[in-house]
Amino acid sequence: MTASPAPAPPADRPDVRSVVVVGAGLAGAQTVAALRSRGFDGRVTVLGAEDRAPYDRPPLSKELFTRDAPADLSAELGVDLAALADDVRLGTRATGLVLGGADAPRIVTDTGDDVAADAVVLAVGSRPVVPPGWDDALLLHTWDDAVALRRELVEDARLVVVGAGWIGAEVAGAAAARGVDVVVVEAGATPLERQLGAEVGRHLTPWYGDAGVALELEAPAVRVGRHQVALADGRLLAGDVVLAAVGARPATDWLRGTLTADARGSLRGDADGRVAPGVWAVGDCVTRHGTPFGDVVGGHWSAALQDPDRVVGALLEDVAASAVPSQHAPYVFSTQLGHDLAVLGVPSPDHEVVLRGSPTSGGPWSALYLERDSARLAAVLVADAHREVPVARKVLRDGPVLVDVAVASDPSRRLRDAVRS
Repeated sequence: MTASPAPAPPADRPDVRSVVVVGAGLAGAQTVAALRSRGFDGRVTVLGAEDRAPYDRPPLSKELFTRDAPADLSAELGVDLAALADDVRLGTRATGLVLGGADAPRIVTDTGDDVAADAVVLAVGSRPVVPPGWDDALLLHTWDDAVALRRELVEDARLVVVGAGWIGAEVAGAAAARGVDVVVVEAGATPLERQLGAEVGRHLTPWYGDAGVALELEAPAVRVGRHQVALADGRLLAGDVVLAAVGARPATDWLRGTLTADARGSLRGDADGRVAPGVWAVGDCVTRHGTPFGDVVGGHWSAALQDPDRVVGALLEDVAASAVPSQHAPYVFSTQLGHDLAVLGVPSPDHEVVLRGSPTSGGPWSALYLERDSARLAAVLVADAHREVPVARKVLRDGPVLVDVAVASDPSRRLRDAVRS
């Protein structure tokens, strides 16, 4: 009996035989892994700006004093780019994108060795925000940054951290525990106000004093140098080390004028991460529109870990794969000031916050973010409640969900029992 031939691809589907992945971090490595796991046997080229094997970035701050080497992705996740990709070019920076039209798109590099491919995946990540005149402050974004920072943070050193966000809080707590004298200055009214809202941020404020960290709120910095920070109220704070940790922006400056981006530099993508014909983006550099959570801005660790599979499904036009929802809620985790935090979903300033447990009890608690004037749960912050994390992940897997607020806010009841069918 003669075997039936494989079905031909649709006439409007280009035959993708080569892919270039720009970025050799977690999102880029996961993209290559997804290509191979979905059976793609064409040519894969990876461009990485750092001249270092791919590694995971969260441990840079969370394990600042306990890691002697980067969290190598081949060891941490079993993703070996050298084995999966045909051509891995580390220390090669992308400087331009030429959209192909009828031809294949092309990546221009700083080495002059440009790369054309049938499809491009941008996994370029983010870069720290450095306001004008702050160039002398230390940053924490790369392994080399972590090494330099750790070398300076000896016992009894004075550290001034500008910014009480994720990185600032993690470094401040770790440094204080090592005997460093730490001051954190924050322009907002609470820590993590932009990410979690002022109401939740107020419950995090006491953590600083409990950890031996001085916290100055509503204290914007106007000048930041190597050893001094000038505040808007005229005060000068001296330090042996000054760390600027006021956020990150997508590393997309080199794409300006070629692709659509917002004021932050985040590329505009559809729910599958498509940003232009033949071009996709994943991770920190893209805002995905039309998802179950609405517009999802990059910066979630889960986006780099899990979104590549959906992007690759769309790139290869695997209809069965790309038709399903994302199957995960955006996820951020943090270890800071003696506490563990996890955020699932997308908190918004427009949400109503309902507490599950008491932040002043010393025990675990959560904050539920409800869409205004409704009982739809859109996000959950979990503090020191490890068992709640997988539950919240399942509850929010497919997007915001209608809940019985009385049940959801009762810590003696199971969160999943609050979900209304």
